[in-house]
Amino acid sequence: MIKFTKMHGAGNDYIYIDCFEQQIDDPGALSRRLSDRHFGVGGDGVILVCPSNVADAKMRMFNADGSEGRMCGNGIRCVGKFVYEKRGVQKPVLTIETLAGIKTLRMQAEDGIVSSITVDMQAPGLDPESIPTVLPGERVVNRPIIIDGVTYNITCVSMGSPHAVVFCEEDVRTLDLEKIGPKFEKNPIFPDGVNTEFINVIDGNTLRMRVWERGSGETLACGTGACASVVAATLNGFCKKNQKVKVVLLGGELTIEYTDTTVFMTGGAEIVFDGSVKA
Repeated sequence: MIKFTKMHGAGNDYIYIDCFEQQIDDPGALSRRLSDRHFGVGGDGVILVCPSNVADAKMRMFNADGSEGRMCGNGIRCVGKFVYEKRGVQKPVLTIETLAGIKTLRMQAEDGIVSSITVDMQAPGLDPESIPTVLPGERVVNRPIIIDGVTYNITCVSMGSPHAVVFCEEDVRTLDLEKIGPKFEKNPIFPDGVNTEFINVIDGNTLRMRVWERGSGETLACGTGACASVVAATLNGFCKKNQKVKVVLLGGELTIEYTDTTVFMTGGAEIVFDGSVKA
């Protein structure tokens, strides 16, 4: 039996497994099985909370299709809450090792319960190689490309995972992401696939976002996507650096601040329930 904890950040839900206590031999296959919302536990994927030699814990994140991701913004906040509350590492600042580097988390807690977490997501990658994308140039900002016969202006940002941000005049809540999303995700200009954010700019401090995530499809929220969207909005002149920007997602809200040196992401993390399932 595998013990797990179901958690979510802004509705972005994953199945968290404590690998300090148990060993998972094939996490990709396990994620495919458990993520199914009808025949499994249900979630956007599986996240393993593992020992680390260089941080308080290590995070490994697997999408619903079994592929391993380098980074997950909502996931890392939940890992922080898991380590703080369930592992008993009750420090005001935690470090979490990921495939995208070691991230620093500032914990807001009272009586041992975490209410909010600010993650230093580090500087975004803007050159095409860091995304990665085969598009030429030093940066891809407001670049027109044709996807399935339709021209979109995209801005590419890496937050440890690849993002293509599209600013829309029409209400993003009306978009057919089931049709549009896979066309971006599988496009050959993104050799590793891509997460795509569709954005309405409400004002200089508020964005509305929907996201199609590679390997998972549309999700209620994406932390790295919210960060990428604020970076892209700043590069396109919609927002300014060193100001807090609220990103409104289908499952909640995140606060993002893009500075000259890094990107800060602030949001909550919630435990839904604990359980166990046959391996």
